Amino acid sequence: MNPDITRSIAEECVRREYSAIPPRAEALLRQCLLDTTGTAIAGADEDFVIALRDELSIQGGAPEATVFGSNTRLPVLSAATINGTSAHALDYDDVNFHMAAHPSVAILPAVLALGERLDAGWGEVATSVFAGYESACRIGRLVEPSHYRMGFHGTATIGTFAAALAAARLLRLDVQQTVTALGIAASQAAGVRVNFGTACKPLHAGKAAHNGLFAALLAARGFSSYPQALTGAAGFAETHSTTVSVDAALASPPQDFFLYDNLFKYHAACYLTHAAADATAELRDQHDLSPSDVAAVHLKVSPDLDTVCTIAEPQDGLQLKFSVAGVTALTLLRVDTSSLASYTVEAAQNPALRALLPRFHISFDKHQAKTRADVELHLKDGRKLLASSDSGIPLSDINEQQGRLETKFRGLVAPVLGEGAAESMVKHLQQMRADTPIRQWLELAVAPAQARTQS
Repeated sequence: MNPDITRSIAEECVRREYSAIPPRAEALLRQCLLDTTGTAIAGADEDFVIALRDELSIQGGAPEATVFGSNTRLPVLSAATINGTSAHALDYDDVNFHMAAHPSVAILPAVLALGERLDAGWGEVATSVFAGYESACRIGRLVEPSHYRMGFHGTATIGTFAAALAAARLLRLDVQQTVTALGIAASQAAGVRVNFGTACKPLHAGKAAHNGLFAALLAARGFSSYPQALTGAAGFAETHSTTVSVDAALASPPQDFFLYDNLFKYHAACYLTHAAADATAELRDQHDLSPSDVAAVHLKVSPDLDTVCTIAEPQDGLQLKFSVAGVTALTLLRVDTSSLASYTVEAAQNPALRALLPRFHISFDKHQAKTRADVELHLKDGRKLLASSDSGIPLSDINEQQGRLETKFRGLVAPVLGEGAAESMVKHLQQMRADTPIRQWLELAVAPAQARTQS
């Protein structure tokens, strides 16, 4: 095992410069910002986010950073915690399977809060997000796939390193300080999948943003940590994985950058439910099916879905998001699975949905990619219809993706801030230059109009 991988990752992070980010990558970074801000604003009114915001508001501190979807300003660590939690509250944020995690909800809340404190421009923010994203994917490849299968949630664990690396780059830490930040992050990286389906899952993103940012801030102040925290004896990799691969971590990305494999969500549910929903929608539309036509639904998926999104009888909206049968049943019922309103207690208890769920049969194939689903519909007239889908393939048309994300953003933000505010944010994103202060974006993301003018 190479004891210098911690330093190698730190060196790559420190070398990143805005001038070296290709136009396609920068466009994707803007899309990550748009999507994460939208999910954070829409998630800001969830009960557990309000509880977290209330508690951290009572604790108080310097009003340094914006809390999305509110008129609250808090210290950078508190703002990062709340914004990360709200951005992941609806489970509608982006995914990268090199990390086996949700990267943006860990990285962006940390960088935006710190960027506001530092009055950083978009160029520095983008570079920092890019640096944290690329380096953290290497850490994901170091410890996966066993890390996730052992019960760890990569958004919480690897996300902590991602936020630490991104914040270190924004602070312009040198290589040794960045190594130190990784060591500090290693002692804070935590989060287990047993809490999926509860408020703790989105809190994982908030704590990753907090802990990673905290690690970088302490490193900047001369804190110390072990210099081979990733692959040293009893280090993060050895204690959190049984499939450690330094070669995988140091290998070149498949498409120049790991960012190019970023996946945005267009169903408001766990990403591992998307392939089954897409394949079912294809059969539903091709054959003009109604639920009454379907005798049985057979889903063949990866074992990685088991214990993640195989809740057989979801009782509320959150559990419905983690039920591949439930999301697929919504698809058969022609419910809009991109709408947040489709995931409620009432939706989960809908008699039409409850009548479909017993018809589902799920089998696991260890050779199946986690993003692929094979769907076989057994119809009451004796026909069997087959379709497959792989949700792990990003859209190749960046402009088409931009349009879809803007539509999603407006749908998330307009009910909270109003249509005018949502449109202003879309236009502002398009017009941002490298030297545009990121605080101008954040000023648009608070709740009441008077708070926007006072920020």
